[in-house]
Amino acid sequence: MAGVWRRIRRVGGWVAFGISALVLLAVAVSPDVRFVLRAGWEQARLVSRRRPLAEAMADTTLPAAWRRNMAFVIDARTWADTALGLTPGSSYTSFADVGRDTLVLVLSAAPKNSLDPYRWWFPIVGYVPYHGYFSLARAAAAERDFEARGFDTVLRPAAAFSTLGWFSDPLLSTTVRGAPVSVVETVIHEMAHATLYVPNATPFDESFASFVGLRGAEAFFRARGDTAAAAWAAGVWRDEIRLGGFYAALVDTLRTLYASGIAGAALDSARALHFGTARGRLASGLDGTLERYQGVRLAARTLNNATVVGGTIYRTHLDLFQALYERTGSLREAVARLRDAMRGRQGADPYGVLREVLRRLDA
Repeated sequence: MAGVWRRIRRVGGWVAFGISALVLLAVAVSPDVRFVLRAGWEQARLVSRRRPLAEAMADTTLPAAWRRNMAFVIDARTWADTALGLTPGSSYTSFADVGRDTLVLVLSAAPKNSLDPYRWWFPIVGYVPYHGYFSLARAAAAERDFEARGFDTVLRPAAAFSTLGWFSDPLLSTTVRGAPVSVVETVIHEMAHATLYVPNATPFDESFASFVGLRGAEAFFRARGDTAAAAWAAGVWRDEIRLGGFYAALVDTLRTLYASGIAGAALDSARALHFGTARGRLASGLDGTLERYQGVRLAARTLNNATVVGGTIYRTHLDLFQALYERTGSLREAVARLRDAMRGRQGADPYGVLREVLRRLDA
């Protein structure tokens, strides 16, 4: 019997060694594996720094504006749970100081002759058209690599992220330093992800969360009697719908251009013409219709295939979400209808499901 146990221990040791070697090899050759491990380390670092939100609110060494926003977060989280039926779990009940101005840098890339973005695959979430970096040097190096391969790129900071309910997400210092409407919108946006998330459907997921976040922030402040903040959130939502239409039209124009097959200098010239026209529309405040966004500031940003893809991701078919809201008469009912319709529909086109819900409501 002792000999059997020795053989088991010997085999077990070799198995453990083999697994360790495979992990080390994966880390060495796969940047995606390294990112997942780094993201896990960052999550662990934030968890080690977090403390109850009520405790952080009493910390007078923190800026007063942060502590006021923490009170909004506590109220908004409870309100969104009861009034909107969102399912946040224990997220946003604690606070963590990131210790730097930027939580993560997000890279997006697309070929110069296509609006099909480069996609990265990660566990749980599937394929997504962006990659996060916790190191400026690595983010810049990745951007240079894509540009050297002929891609359009955009690198932007992100103040928050969601683990989709898998972990207890803390409120971060990079989030709480914003304006109250922005802070509440961000919290409800991330709670929306935890409530409904469709793998491999990033435009739907982000557009749904934008819808719930902004309309939820409007309803939250209106319930508190803060009509100015509610009106601001409502104006931002209307601007988002307008920008969604702008990007949808630009996408159609660019897809027609790229389908023509032109290349080289002719393609560069045509791209410059279309992007210049688009920049002019942004600078005009979309012909004077924008209520909250400053068109000149929007026009000053980089405009290329990667930014068009990025601008579209959060604004895809926002008019359909607005139609759902109008037909149901409440944000809570709109969220519930869509969540119930998506249940058991893995692999289905989520926008097709949304249209089905609208057709049933119209019947």
